[in-house]
Amino acid sequence: MTPAKRAFDLILAVGLSVLLSPLIIGVALTVLIRDGRPVFYRSERMKTPDTGFLLWKFRTMRTVDNDAGVSGGDKVNRITRTGHTLRRCRLDEMPQLWNILRGDISFVGPRPPLRCYVEKYPEIYHEVLRSRPGITGLATIIFHRREEVLLTGCRTPEDTEEVYCRQCIPRKARLDLIYAGQRTVCKDFKLMWATILKRVTMH
Repeated sequence: MTPAKRAFDLILAVGLSVLLSPLIIGVALTVLIRDGRPVFYRSERMKTPDTGFLLWKFRTMRTVDNDAGVSGGDKVNRITRTGHTLRRCRLDEMPQLWNILRGDISFVGPRPPLRCYVEKYPEIYHEVLRSRPGITGLATIIFHRREEVLLTGCRTPEDTEEVYCRQCIPRKARLDLIYAGQRTVCKDFKLMWATILKRVTMH
């Protein structure tokens, strides 16, 4: 990560943390009152092929033992009523401002993968994770909705794993590598703005 990109992330993360603090507190209280504890969901993700970190989100699903893999149709019945709203508006990702302040992720970059996929496809993630992972990015803008459709159609954990590995990981990796070859602070700002516009036009 370049000094300019890190400075951009820090300044924006601090500003948004202050600006959004009433909304963050409100969402936290809503989750606590309606769905109980834990308010936050923490998941190990990878910021380099060898280094993991805990990614923070608001909890949107009922907790179960031995949860693993990405979310597909087999997990839909676990999403809470509050969680559906938070996911639709991507408000569940607001706690990731803390990850940005810590330097775990950036605003723009490839979505941070689970350790199991990095270990399963080291040749792919060795290249993808040359860029600092981010909340949004080229793959998020172009492929996120298609990924949701593909995974929602899965009815078992095995189907979800097969579809994600065969159809999602290679396509997202190609887009992430295109971003890596073009990244600048200016392009990051454009991708962030495109993400906001896409969320607005979807409602």
